[in-house]
Amino acid sequence: MTFRRLVVAFTFLAIFAMAMRISVVSDTWWHLRAGAWIVENRQILRTDPFSLTRAGQPWVYPGWLAQVVLYSVYRVWGNAGLNLLTALLATLAFIPVWLISRGRPLLRSFVWILSAAAASVFWSARPQMVSFTLAGVTLWLVETGRAGHGKRLWLVPPLVALWANMHGGFAIAFLILLAYIGGALLRGIGSLARQEGPAGRIWSARWRELKPLLLIFVVSVGAISLNPHGPQMILYPFKTVSIEVLRAHIQEWQSPDFHQPQVLPFLFMILLLVAAYGTSRRVVSPEELLLVSGFLALALTAGRNIAIFALLSAPSIAAHLDAAFAPSTSVRWGGEVPPRLARRLNWVLLLLFVVAAGAKAAIPLSQAANLRALEERFPMGAIAYIRQQEPPGPLFNSYNWGSLILWELYPRYPSFVDGRTDLFDDEVLQEYLDAWRGDPSWEYLFRAWGIRLALVEPQAPIRWQLLRAGWNQVYEDEQAAVLQLADR
Repeated sequence: MTFRRLVVAFTFLAIFAMAMRISVVSDTWWHLRAGAWIVENRQILRTDPFSLTRAGQPWVYPGWLAQVVLYSVYRVWGNAGLNLLTALLATLAFIPVWLISRGRPLLRSFVWILSAAAASVFWSARPQMVSFTLAGVTLWLVETGRAGHGKRLWLVPPLVALWANMHGGFAIAFLILLAYIGGALLRGIGSLARQEGPAGRIWSARWRELKPLLLIFVVSVGAISLNPHGPQMILYPFKTVSIEVLRAHIQEWQSPDFHQPQVLPFLFMILLLVAAYGTSRRVVSPEELLLVSGFLALALTAGRNIAIFALLSAPSIAAHLDAAFAPSTSVRWGGEVPPRLARRLNWVLLLLFVVAAGAKAAIPLSQAANLRALEERFPMGAIAYIRQQEPPGPLFNSYNWGSLILWELYPRYPSFVDGRTDLFDDEVLQEYLDAWRGDPSWEYLFRAWGIRLALVEPQAPIRWQLLRAGWNQVYEDEQAAVLQLADR
């Protein structure tokens, strides 16, 4: 094994080991419930059967196929299978961007591992992992298609059609296309400004570059409609980002907090980007500038976009770092030992890497480790109490636990709210927030929905309001409190 191949193997083993962890989060549960419903009923969900507040209302969600995959994996392999699937999707995403990158292997490895560290904060067992992987594939298709493999561009529309049945992140494909379309336009404007020739000849050359990209863009817009909900899916990304409560109160939709340690790799990537562009002996292309700056702006606006920025900016950062050190002499690794011995040493190192990655992966594959993590993250004791005692509902629940209620207590107890923000919209979410905060309107809301049971955090203001109103606290632990309306 050559040193170059050893570096590649180490890089992707490191990314896989980093991604291999307990990946179940609160939203995982409602995706599993939806996938189970689709499999059991053999049809697509078009209205909401799961919640109290939106029961029977139209529900347009693009991730039905990913939900079926998640549920199928969970049904066979449980939480361990979800952890493995998440790690595989995270690792696969970095392969196409590696293929289009330039630079020495060690330098690229450093950038890729930093990129993975920045992105890993948002890796979890959710359909958004499909968007992460397909974003890397889309960049590879567009970049290689532009570089001489034009037929690959025509794989973008079918990819978008698949994406529109997997997750609402299909808008990423259009942002990538827009970066390359904008880049071609900027090249034309620059050529005109520098008076490099007649305007007609300049725009003729740019049109040859723009035409396939514009055509692919238009066809891809049409491809979105190839889903059970039809053309209305085209507007889905705009609906999601327009929810004010989501942007104001859900952390991953807010600007990143650089005081948090897990965000520091993202900060280091920004600094590395500035250093690479500032010292590079290569000219930053318009496509690079629009792609990297555009996704950086999105990442600074909403933390959930950090992962996409980290992935798509890695090739540009690596190429410009390599150009910055271009005059230096490349180190000839293994030159001080005989080639046969060097190859054997590389195989030994690879074996050590595999063993280390396997040891790291063994933890999230353990059933005991998964159970411990679930008990630490979720109010499993309170859920068990409600399941066993079956106190009368309907149930008011904290937002973060609504999805778990769908998985553990449905259909006996529908959720009041859960992670499906696109379904509840500002109206229900704001009413929920007002009630959770203990605002005077909580009494009206509880009467309107006939609420007789509440599952909330011990520190939730609504808990104290319920106690003052004479409700009985029938269960409490460090994570949750269960309160029941007293019989009068």
